[in-house]
Amino acid sequence: MIRATVQACDLRTRATTNGKTLVLKRISYRLNSSLDHWLPEQRLYLKSDSKTRYVRVRPLTQLAALAGSAAVVGWAMVASAVVFMDGMSAGTGKVATARQQSLYEDRLNTISGDRDARAEEAATAQQRFSLALNEVSEMQARLLTSEDSRHELESGLAAVQDTLRRTLKERDTARAEAERMTVAMTEGGAAEGAEATDTLQMMTAALDETARERDTLATTALQAGAETEDALNEKAALEARNDAIFTQLEDAVAMSMEPLDNMFRAAGLNTDDLLRQVRRGYAGQGGPLEPVSLSTMNGRTSAEEQRANAILDGLEKMNMYRIAATHVPLSMPVTSRFRYSSPFGYRNDPKGAGRRFHAGMDMAAPVGTPILATGDGTVIRAGWVNGYGKMVEIRHDFGIETRYGHMSRIRVEVGDKVSRGDQIGDMGSTGRSTGSHLHYEVRVGDKVVNPMTFIKAGRDVF
Repeated sequence: MIRATVQACDLRTRATTNGKTLVLKRISYRLNSSLDHWLPEQRLYLKSDSKTRYVRVRPLTQLAALAGSAAVVGWAMVASAVVFMDGMSAGTGKVATARQQSLYEDRLNTISGDRDARAEEAATAQQRFSLALNEVSEMQARLLTSEDSRHELESGLAAVQDTLRRTLKERDTARAEAERMTVAMTEGGAAEGAEATDTLQMMTAALDETARERDTLATTALQAGAETEDALNEKAALEARNDAIFTQLEDAVAMSMEPLDNMFRAAGLNTDDLLRQVRRGYAGQGGPLEPVSLSTMNGRTSAEEQRANAILDGLEKMNMYRIAATHVPLSMPVTSRFRYSSPFGYRNDPKGAGRRFHAGMDMAAPVGTPILATGDGTVIRAGWVNGYGKMVEIRHDFGIETRYGHMSRIRVEVGDKVSRGDQIGDMGSTGRSTGSHLHYEVRVGDKVVNPMTFIKAGRDVF
C-alpha cells in the first residue's frame, strides 16, 4: 500500500511537471509568434563531410541576444564616458593649478619689485634726511655767528651813542665856560684879560679836538648802522632759506611716517603702546637727535627751534619705528617656491576629524626647504611638541611669539638669539601632518592671530 501511495505521488509530480512544461512551451510559442514579424526565425547551418545540420535561432533567442549586446555596448559607452570625463577633469585641474601657480609667481615677483622699490625709497629718504640735518647744522652755525656779530655791532653802536652824548655834554660845558670867561675879560683888568685869553685858546683847542672826535664817532656810527642793516638782511635771507628747508623736511617726514603708521595699524598693533615700549626698552640713545637751541636770549624758544625740534621728534619716531619693525615678525618664513595649502581659521580637518579651527597658516614645499625667522627674537622652545612635530618657538618684543611646526630638522637651540632672515630649520612632515609643509603661527599675548595680517602689513617695507 505504501508502494502504491509513492507511485501515485510520483505520477502526480510528473503530471504537474509536464503541465508546467506545457504551459511554458505555449507561452514561448506565443512570444515567438508575436516577434516573428520583426525577428523572423533564423537557421544556422553546420556542414560536415558526412552530413549537414542546422541550429534554429528563434525570435525570443534573437531578442535575448540583442538585449545582451545592447547592454554590453551601453555599459562600454558609459564606462568610456566616465574614463574620458575623469581624464578631462584631471587635465583641467592640472591646467588650473598651473595657471594659479603662474599667477602666484607673478604676484610674488610684483611684491619683490615693490619691496625693492620701497627699500630704495627708504635709503634715499635716509640720505635726504642726513643731508638736511647737515644743512640745518650749518645754518645753525651761520645764524649763531650772525647773531654774535649783531650783538657786537649793537654794543659798539651803544658805546658810540654814549660817547656822543658825553661829547655834546662836554661841548655845552665848554661853551658855558667860554661865555663866562668872555664876561670875566670884559669886566676884569688887562692882566686878567691875558690869562683869560690863554684859557680861551686852550678851551678852543679842546673844543676843536672834541668836535673832531665827534665827527669820527658819527662816521663810525653810520658805518656800524650800515653793517647792522647788512647783517639783518643776511639774517632775513638765512631765515627764509631755513623756512624753505624746514618745510621740505616736514613734508618728507610726514610722507615717510604715514606708511609706517599704516603698516603697524594693519598688523593690529597700537602705535602709541608700541612707541612707549620702544622708548622704555631703548632709552639712552642720544647724539644728533637732541633738541636744537638756536638762541640763548631771554630763555625763550623761537619758532625755528620749535620746527627743528618737531622734525627731530619725527626722525626719532621713525628711528623707533625702525627698531620696532626689526623685532616685529613682518617678513615671510619661506622665500623659496611654495604654495598656500591651508589658511587661518575653521576648515575640514585633513585627518578626517570634522570641522576644526586651524590656528595658523600652512605653506607647502619640498622637504628640506629653508625656514627663516620672521623677526628678531629669542628661541624659547626647540624640539618635539605633540601635534606640531619638530617645532621652534621664538619670542619677539611687544608680547609677540611665532611658531614653526612640522620641521624635518631644527637648526637652533633654546636661548639662541636670532635675527630676521636667519635659517632656523628645514621643512618636513613630522607630527600630525599629511605632507611636507610649514605650519606658521603668530600669537600676541597668548592669543592666536592671522599670520597673513603681519605678512601683508610688511609687504610694503620688506
